[in-house]
This record gives sequence, structure tokens and C-alpha cells, in this order.
Amino acid sequence: MELTRRNALLMGASAFVVAGLPLQAATTPEEAIAAFTGGAEIGEGDITLTAPEIAENGNTVPIEVASETAVEIMVLALGNPTPPVATFKFGKLAASRAASTRIRLAGTQDVVAIAKLEDGSFVQAAATVKVTIGGCGG
Repeated sequence: MELTRRNALLMGASAFVVAGLPLQAATTPEEAIAAFTGGAEIGEGDITLTAPEIAENGNTVPIEVASETAVEIMVLALGNPTPPVATFKFGKLAASRAASTRIRLAGTQDVVAIAKLEDGSFVQAAATVKVTIGGCGG
């Protein structure tokens, strides 16, 4: 193939389009949970999720997750276009197995935290957050 001005423009435009494509497709909450747990059963127990009942602004909703024996905690916002929000990993020498952050919520919805414990079991906690001003997409 001879490199002409037309071919160079075509290759440049193609590269620009490919660079703009998403790297992975949006997942459903069920797919994200199944990928995290490997299909294992999820119980209740050693995990705490702290989130406000009412958030005045969906763009910055403060949350905190904590567990005494977690090695990994995944946070999902079930009503968002992309439900997985964050995953926190803790090493054996972690002084505290807790994390706090601010997340964006598309509207009133459930926030779920799932923890993988040291023994390989999974536990979850959930909280409903009512958003009064729209966040992502609202």
C-alpha cells in the first residue's frame, strides 16, 4: 500500500475512532457480583456500610465500608449505568480494613458492599440513598 495523503488521513481517522471506543462493555449488577464472587453464596455478617439516607447532591455521596476480616471489598451502585464503583484490597499487614470515598449516584438507589473474607466466604451490606439533586446523567 502506497502512503498517500488520503491513506494517511484515513488511517488517522480510523485510529481516532478506535481510541474512542470503550475498553469493556457495561455490566449488569448481577454480572459484576458473579465475577467478584465466582458464583459463591453471599451471606450477612462482618461488613459495615455507612452511607447517608438522603444525599443533597448525587455528584458527591460519602460512603464508608469496614470489615474486621475482609481481604477485598467491592462497592456497587445498583442504579448507575456502570454499577461497580470501587474495589478495595487489604493485605495481611493492613492496620485497618476500612475505606471511605465519595461516589456519584445517578438517582435514588441501593448501594451494596460485598466483602471477601479471609476464609473465602462472602458477606454483604446494603443501604438505600435518596438523592435530591441529580448526579451522573440526572
